[in-house]
Amino acid sequence: MAIYLNDVSRTFGEYLLIPGLTTKLCVPSNVSLRTPLVKHKAGEMPAFRLNIPFVSAIMQSVSGPELAIELARNGGISFIFGSQPIESQAEMVRKVKKFKSGFVVSDSNLTPEHRLADVLELIRKTGHSTIGVTDDGSPNGKLLGLVTSRDFRVEKDDLSMKVKYFMTPFDKLHTGKAGVTLTEANQVIWEHKLNTLPIIDGERNLLYFVFRKDYDNHRENPYELSGDDKTLLTGAGINTRDYKDRVPALIEAGADVLCIDSSDGYSEWQRETLLWIREQYGEGVRVGAGNVVDRDGFEYLADAGADFVKVGIGGGSICITREQKGIGRGQATALIDVARARDEYLERTGIYIPICSDGGLVHDYHMVLALAMGANFLMMGRYFARFDESPTKRLRIGNNYVKEYWGEGSNRAQNWQRYDMGGSEALKFEEGVDSYVPYAGKMKDNLSITLGKIKATMCSCGAITIDELQRLAKITLVSSTGIVEGGAHDVMLKEQT
Repeated sequence: MAIYLNDVSRTFGEYLLIPGLTTKLCVPSNVSLRTPLVKHKAGEMPAFRLNIPFVSAIMQSVSGPELAIELARNGGISFIFGSQPIESQAEMVRKVKKFKSGFVVSDSNLTPEHRLADVLELIRKTGHSTIGVTDDGSPNGKLLGLVTSRDFRVEKDDLSMKVKYFMTPFDKLHTGKAGVTLTEANQVIWEHKLNTLPIIDGERNLLYFVFRKDYDNHRENPYELSGDDKTLLTGAGINTRDYKDRVPALIEAGADVLCIDSSDGYSEWQRETLLWIREQYGEGVRVGAGNVVDRDGFEYLADAGADFVKVGIGGGSICITREQKGIGRGQATALIDVARARDEYLERTGIYIPICSDGGLVHDYHMVLALAMGANFLMMGRYFARFDESPTKRLRIGNNYVKEYWGEGSNRAQNWQRYDMGGSEALKFEEGVDSYVPYAGKMKDNLSITLGKIKATMCSCGAITIDELQRLAKITLVSSTGIVEGGAHDVMLKEQT
């Protein structure tokens, strides 16, 4: 007969946090939200850590390059959606990696013999208005000059005019020498009130640009998530069908971490994908797997080599997997079970594998509950879909502005690989819906409010790190009447009178 589990499948809304001792150290300014992204040995530092415990969902309506850039600048990471051709996904990854603070390899270059029309076309193509003029038009040719938007007037200048007649020539440029530090380069920029400082070698070949805006951006975004090369970190989603072609392309494009995107990760397909990546790249390529909802699924993927494991089936706001297939588990119960398995795996092997809670978050305090229950970071779709930076359209419906938001299991996404059960059949029924979410404006403004709530709640629990929260938090079940008691009740709200 079937195996019956005695525990009730519960959601975050059925729990509350009990206050702990708030010491004088427990103030929001002391709270650190840094958390490991990938597995590591006990006592060692992970290869990648997040500065905030947020990652964006592997969805067409959420994780494009613009959101990936903005989330990385604020301390989290995006996983560029994989339900698209390999080439276009790789190009999205490249776009994120090109947006970097520090020494930038120029992707906009011309020769002195090019014309103003070529300048305008290059600006239109790349979106960059600083163009290096080199002897051969390459990123590392001999630097002869520089063109910016201040060097020409489109409405008056002849489009056939050659670059050599309006560029700023080399002898009028301030430059830095190879080996200069970023701090030294920024000092030159400030002293001479420059927007751009070309870095050249002893033969006057162009190596990099250092931009004033990158310094300003970093100062405004102290939690920016970047690598040693100053590029922003970004992830990318893969599937268990075309991974032998997709993974090499994404790695070549610069993806820092990958994640297998599937509604059900407890499968031999994911194991084969993980083993192939390990055979080809060893531990050098970081890849997460999932989704699972119990210890069996976690241990299976952990043993197969996953760098992190995603938890959650059917809890997303646009997911109807439970409704369609009767498969899933309450997100809180699933997370508690997997977190225990993760801790036991650490005791047994000495390897710590982070877990990602994916779905089921309705209120901001649910985020703290998820972290307290053992999640290292949270994957969210609806939360990020509301912002300017998400790739969907902003629409006006009645008196409200909304943004489109659809599930990867919907017919609109046509992402049958995510729900692939093997064989040759494609998606036969939907496991996601097409919907709208209220428009919320810029990510940064909303993120600061959410993070402020999380930090304040952690302080009430007596914790200033996620690790402390998981050790010290006290959590209680709440009754249905207790849930009602927790909101405004037995009064007439002014806006309703």
